[in-house]
Amino acid sequence: MDIKTFEIYIEGMHCAGCAAGIETEIAKHKGVQQANVNFAIKKLFVTYDSNLISQENIKKIILDKGYTPKEITEVSETKDLEEKEFKELQFNLIISTVFTVPVLIISMFIMHLPYKNLILFFLSLPVIFWAGKQFYIRAFKALKYFSANMDTLIAVGTGSAFIFSVVSTFMPHVFEISGQKPHVYYEVADVIITLILFGRMLEAGARSRTFLAMKKLIGLQPKTARIIQDGIEKEISIDDLKVEDTVIVRPGEKIPIDGVIIEGTSSIDESMITGESMPATKKTGDEVVGGTLNLSGSFRYRVIRVGSNTVLQQIIRMVQEAQNTKAPIQRFADLISGYFVTAVMIIAVLTFLVWIIFAPAETRLSYAVINFVSVLIIACPCALGLATPTAIMVGTGLGAENGILIKNAAALEILYKADTIILDKTGTITKGKPEVTDIFTDMDLNEFLYYSASLEKLSEHPIAHAIVENVNDKDIILSYPQDFQSFSGRGTKAVVNEKTVLAGNKEFVEENKISIEKYAEKAEKLFDEAKTVVFVAINNEIKGLIAVADAIKPDSKKAVKELEDLNFDIIMLTGDNRKTAQNISSQVGITSFVANIMPQDKAKVVKKVQNTGKTVIMAGDGINDAPALVQADVGIAMGTGTDIAIESSDITLMQGNLTKLTKAIKLSKATTSTIKQNLFFAFIYNTLGIPIAAGVLYPFFGILLSPMFAALAMSLSSVSVVTNSLRLRRVKL
Repeated sequence: MDIKTFEIYIEGMHCAGCAAGIETEIAKHKGVQQANVNFAIKKLFVTYDSNLISQENIKKIILDKGYTPKEITEVSETKDLEEKEFKELQFNLIISTVFTVPVLIISMFIMHLPYKNLILFFLSLPVIFWAGKQFYIRAFKALKYFSANMDTLIAVGTGSAFIFSVVSTFMPHVFEISGQKPHVYYEVADVIITLILFGRMLEAGARSRTFLAMKKLIGLQPKTARIIQDGIEKEISIDDLKVEDTVIVRPGEKIPIDGVIIEGTSSIDESMITGESMPATKKTGDEVVGGTLNLSGSFRYRVIRVGSNTVLQQIIRMVQEAQNTKAPIQRFADLISGYFVTAVMIIAVLTFLVWIIFAPAETRLSYAVINFVSVLIIACPCALGLATPTAIMVGTGLGAENGILIKNAAALEILYKADTIILDKTGTITKGKPEVTDIFTDMDLNEFLYYSASLEKLSEHPIAHAIVENVNDKDIILSYPQDFQSFSGRGTKAVVNEKTVLAGNKEFVEENKISIEKYAEKAEKLFDEAKTVVFVAINNEIKGLIAVADAIKPDSKKAVKELEDLNFDIIMLTGDNRKTAQNISSQVGITSFVANIMPQDKAKVVKKVQNTGKTVIMAGDGINDAPALVQADVGIAMGTGTDIAIESSDITLMQGNLTKLTKAIKLSKATTSTIKQNLFFAFIYNTLGIPIAAGVLYPFFGILLSPMFAALAMSLSSVSVVTNSLRLRRVKL
């Protein structure tokens, strides 16, 4: 077996029935493992065995069913195809309108025009055989596969009205009843085609707005970059940039591609990538992200990622993947849509037969044709097919704008239904690296830091790095230590500015016969808070201590409170000892935690909670969190974490900001609510529309639904679903 996947854009799909028909036809071919059509973005996604079926075979199946497969490599190409379709619809609508208006005027207001029916016939030809030919071509191709779609409904409905009118024009005796000449319905066929084209044009315009977030993301990246090459500054296309190139960025310019600053400082607006409104201060050694906006300073940076590996391209890919997947609720709608058109055809035929049998003789044929056409036209499941994917597209786009990257639609639907959140401690609740939290000394603070940080300058230990990093933003110039010695896991010793400086844990200092009595009480208090204490001695005399800990992220406490307010049970996991776990959990307000847990056992904890009937969200950032992220009902990775954690998750929170989790839950609730509203309106519309179109109100109120009004209602139902989905963009997270 040689399993492959490929995706392709499909021109000509106009309803969920079209999508379901393509899915069904492709899925039944040998070698196809899975076929999924996303109607909203008009794409087919196929998993297949290339030894049994090829891409060309799949394209031929699409062509044979009356649709056009188009390979696209860039998201911008989808936009171009959407615009092309919009213009074609616009042109056909103009043709249709130009000929339909006189048909409508003559039919309704000029009763005794000579050769009236003949004139109506010739005026209708461009509408039926030019503007509306697409419906008949696709309906005929669907018939070859013994399937039906929306085009079938339109073609049969308008075709019936047109053929009935043609026969009545050229052979009126066929339908004569009691000497009365039959009525013609050219205006019905023409107006229906015009209104459907109008509705599709509105729908295409509205649907294109659901791509807004994707268009913004694509438009973030500049086309060119200014680089230094052989000492000369020149401008090149970003496609020609390579890793290790040096790029120059000036104030007000967008950063072309990902890199690390090697010279200069600046404030950078990263809001479109992270959702954070405050500019980020960047200095030498800091990473910058392509597509973000440089606000103030000028700087140079070294390129570290190009092409599809950049943060922006990964975000675009993740948003696309989310829009390509189906939420569980959509599968239900797809199932109904797949059988809907056939059911409607049966109902329409039954409607025709009932009116032929029971209506008065002088009206039975006219009423049977009118109601037959009305049922076919009003019942189109277009709104049903758009209900879920348009909401998913807008929701995932809004998430991307707020630094919440959703990889699949199922996670978006499940998220707000969850009742338990499991949080990894390190890198999720805490920053994931040691940080100086407390300093106590009996000498000048800057002088104490000078000796402490100068000593640790050559150490590779994370705690030493934290001490050195603590003075980076202070006006302290460090010295190079002499005779540096490192004692693994215990401490360091060196000569700084002709003084012997020693730093380490309690045991290391006492081994060197230095009394810590002066700071013993403070040290015990810090030990109780689960902090690591570094004792610092100068010339064999204790001069102070520095407490280091994996500091809690500034937003963690707020995030935990927000999650509790949403009635979630919260559990913290950590490999640290119980004392450290107790300290961290109490600081952020978590009452339940599991300490001393091995990395491989995190997934077991998730499964154990799931076995109690809970729906679990797991948030983590490390390689050791990946199995637990996969096991959870929804896995959430911190954007500051490892690639494997991000790849194993369903949702990624940019910058590792835990408060974005509550925003993601609100987004999930809003999106799912919109989907349910859309489906409700679509179902209600069809449930009420079909009986009215069939004429159930006629015996009570003498009302029949004109096929023209049926066409207008059908078109507006699709537009209303898309418009309702677009309301999601106004949701405040």
